[in-house]
Amino acid sequence: MVTVQLHKLIFSGRHGVFKEELATGNTFEVNLDVLYDEGERPFGGLDSIVNYVNLFDIVKTRMNQPSPLLEKIADEIIVKIREHYPFIKEVVLSIYKLQAPIGNFQGKAGMTLHKKF
Repeated sequence: MVTVQLHKLIFSGRHGVFKEELATGNTFEVNLDVLYDEGERPFGGLDSIVNYVNLFDIVKTRMNQPSPLLEKIADEIIVKIREHYPFIKEVVLSIYKLQAPIGNFQGKAGMTLHKKF
């Protein structure tokens, strides 16, 4: 099993349900793991593997589109990855708000969506 990883990707965006979040935006961290079975795909070149450049483009494109729910963003990213790479077995995607709109809160708030195929 191969795991292609993109971690600590940073994006600015206007995702959230509170009007302050939509007005000022926020900084988001994305962590992505995509797993596939190397037995089904020989390591013959970029067309035979999950290419992290393509994964980054998929994530970046979706993160640039405002959405109220991080869960919806994560689900749509995973769907797009699966369309591009139908042989993948599993995806784990986390999205964190680095300045969560919570009084006296230090840290990051987020969610993880884990899908197996």
